[in-house]
Amino acid sequence: MGLWKLVRGVRQLELHRLILVLIVFCLLSMAFLAYFVSNSPKIKEAPPMPFSDCGGVVAAAAGGQRAPLFLPPFTVRQRTVKAVDNSRTEPVVLVFVESIYSQLGQEIVAILESSRFRYHTEIAPSKGDMPTLMERDIARYALVIYENILKYVNLDAWNRDLLDKYCAEFGVGIIGFFKANENSLLSAQLKGFPLFLHSNLGLRDYHINPAAPLLYITKPNEVEQGPLPGDDWTVFQSNHSTYEPVLLALTKSSEALAHLGPHRALHATVVQDLGLHDGIQRVLFGNNISFWLHKLIFVDAIAYLTGKRLCLSLERHLLVDVDDIFVGKEGTRMKVTDVKALLSTQNKLQTLVPNFTFNLGFSGKFYHAGTEEEDEGDDMLLQHRHEFWWFPHMWSHMQPHLFHNVSVLAEQMRLNMQFAQEHGIPTDMGYAVAPHHSGVYPVHSQLYEAWKSVWGITVTSTEEYPHLRPARHRRGFIHRGIKVKHCHFTVKLDNLIQKNMKESIRFACVLLIRPSVFKSKKNNAKLCYCSLSSINPCHDKRHKDIWSKEKTCDRLPKFLVIGPQKTGTSALHSFLTLHPAITSNFPSPVTFEEIQFFNGPNYHDGIDWYMDFFPFPSNVSTDFMFEKSANYFDTEVVPKRAAALLPRAKILALLINPVDRAYSWYQHQRAHQDPVAINHTFHEVVTAGPSASKELLTLQNRSLKPGTYATHLEHWLVHYQARQLHIVDGTLLRSNPALVMDGIQQFLGVTPIFNYTQALVFDEGKGFWCQRLEGGRPKCLGKSKGRKYPEMAPETRAFLTEYYREHNLELLRLLNLLGQALPTWLREELQSTSWS
Repeated sequence: MGLWKLVRGVRQLELHRLILVLIVFCLLSMAFLAYFVSNSPKIKEAPPMPFSDCGGVVAAAAGGQRAPLFLPPFTVRQRTVKAVDNSRTEPVVLVFVESIYSQLGQEIVAILESSRFRYHTEIAPSKGDMPTLMERDIARYALVIYENILKYVNLDAWNRDLLDKYCAEFGVGIIGFFKANENSLLSAQLKGFPLFLHSNLGLRDYHINPAAPLLYITKPNEVEQGPLPGDDWTVFQSNHSTYEPVLLALTKSSEALAHLGPHRALHATVVQDLGLHDGIQRVLFGNNISFWLHKLIFVDAIAYLTGKRLCLSLERHLLVDVDDIFVGKEGTRMKVTDVKALLSTQNKLQTLVPNFTFNLGFSGKFYHAGTEEEDEGDDMLLQHRHEFWWFPHMWSHMQPHLFHNVSVLAEQMRLNMQFAQEHGIPTDMGYAVAPHHSGVYPVHSQLYEAWKSVWGITVTSTEEYPHLRPARHRRGFIHRGIKVKHCHFTVKLDNLIQKNMKESIRFACVLLIRPSVFKSKKNNAKLCYCSLSSINPCHDKRHKDIWSKEKTCDRLPKFLVIGPQKTGTSALHSFLTLHPAITSNFPSPVTFEEIQFFNGPNYHDGIDWYMDFFPFPSNVSTDFMFEKSANYFDTEVVPKRAAALLPRAKILALLINPVDRAYSWYQHQRAHQDPVAINHTFHEVVTAGPSASKELLTLQNRSLKPGTYATHLEHWLVHYQARQLHIVDGTLLRSNPALVMDGIQQFLGVTPIFNYTQALVFDEGKGFWCQRLEGGRPKCLGKSKGRKYPEMAPETRAFLTEYYREHNLELLRLLNLLGQALPTWLREELQSTSWS
């Protein structure tokens, strides 16, 4: 017993000594690490700056030398600017949002869309897989934006390392936002960065750091002083030279936090990370982008971090129309004092915008139809007629869509022209506006014909899109050679409103809404915008009110067969037309059964041209009209255009193994005597490198690109809901079409249910299913359909199987997410490979 106590005492003594040795070792290690860090060589040179495609390399400051405002002057470092090769980066922004409903995420997307920047949104992962960043040695994104920077900071080690390596290798920058809430710590260090955050502060008196490298649109002029909105601001503090303040402010309260310094000290609310810490450049915001100045800095940050590959021009086109000159009841018209005010305002605006001129729209029938004072105002306008621009309304201010006869409409215009000539009003502007914007959109062709024949109109405008929300989706269009857009004079933004920063909010609005025009009706000024060329007028009461009574909303398709090409869409088209309640479009003399409206120049022919391809339905509720254009699937502009006109349409996409689709396209081109396909084997086409001829690469692209199914389906899902999309199994359509057609009928909701088992018969000679005629005889598609090809070379099939591997995995994930059944060929690929 005594021996055991002795042994236990020795063991405890050894344990105490071991713990003591470990403590000493840790202290020595920490001291050594501190010495190494403090004496190791510092990075003396900033990482390469992005290369500018928009003109001018972004410079840090004059001479390239300056001191960050965080640090005292003696810490100045020499920084040289180098260009980086961003040719391997697609000009696309990857946006990580908290959810599809988050306010800040929607504001970020709104600015990207308004700026016409391509983007892709993802729900920010805290755990799990990062989205695919690379595609065949090309970086898919030139910039990464985090709605919540903490989602980036707290990424798991694997994904964080993956993203940081990607950003460092390809020169991809990061923009992040920190929006404090009631649960935010008042002070904390940003994990992994030499940067401290102090949150939930009230701030005042914004300042712009003139030395911030990212400034482009934003000018460091004096900002209107006063409190900033809210008390949830975050400021950044650091002693590392990598951080440069962009925006700074004072604290509202005199009771400033001790660690923030004296009350009158400026604190950074937006900082630019120059990349000296880890080789990645970032811009961090201590709030959201609701404040107008943050919108400008955000746009500047995008331009800077992408080397101005994604940037806004300073050029804008503005037109100020004063409508209804000479029009109105007594007591509502312009008097001499109003005309003097108009001239005075024009003179003031000309000091900001050289050659600024109001544009006056007149209806001559009502000249001198007011009070004596108002008639004197009419005379004064004509006395100063050469100081204004003029454009014609209708003579009697009637709405053009009420005129169905071009001759009568043109006669009204000639009366207005005669008035203009008699009173010396210029008639050569080439611009007109219709009363109430009637006939411009929805298009009334008689108006366009009369405008061209009488006035020689080439440009018009309209504001009749009040329900097209958001406004950034509105676009101009061309119909019969007349442009519905706004461009009369040009102004540089940095010479316009930034001279007076009190106009800051209006400046941000003009900056971000590019296809805008400043319209005014006498003293009531407002912004208005152009619209998409093909929007369904049937979904807007106002549009229906100004649409010709000769038109109908019923001649539009209820569903689209979008392709892609060489997947069996012609067979699907023929099967659909067998259904008694389903009707296809009339054939085109150029493109046969396909209209090809949304994907090419036909789009500019307008809705009337498109609707003429469809019959008047006998029963609107039960008749299903459709069109099939197989190149809709992979043409990027089509989903957006189609959704504008047909937002409630259902979409059928027919998918086969992309390897077989590519081979079928190649054989299709050979059958049509394409010299490139004839002179090259299929293997040579699909394996051609970037140095191959342009013609060969074009054929390669048309063979391979449509088969990246997930990418194209995602484009459609941006504009259509998942429940509107149906994936048709192309392999199953070939082997068991009746089963597939039953599924399509159920998806469309068409009645009655048609018996395709009785309607179809298998043709042994053709090798596929055809329409069954009386007596059981088959009626098949033409000789060009269902061609038999030589077997594909095994090495080519192996190459393409590997090529489409990641794309098919993305398709697998997408279909599972949508709850769609996997096509037969995709299940077979899963079984024959080691996909996980």
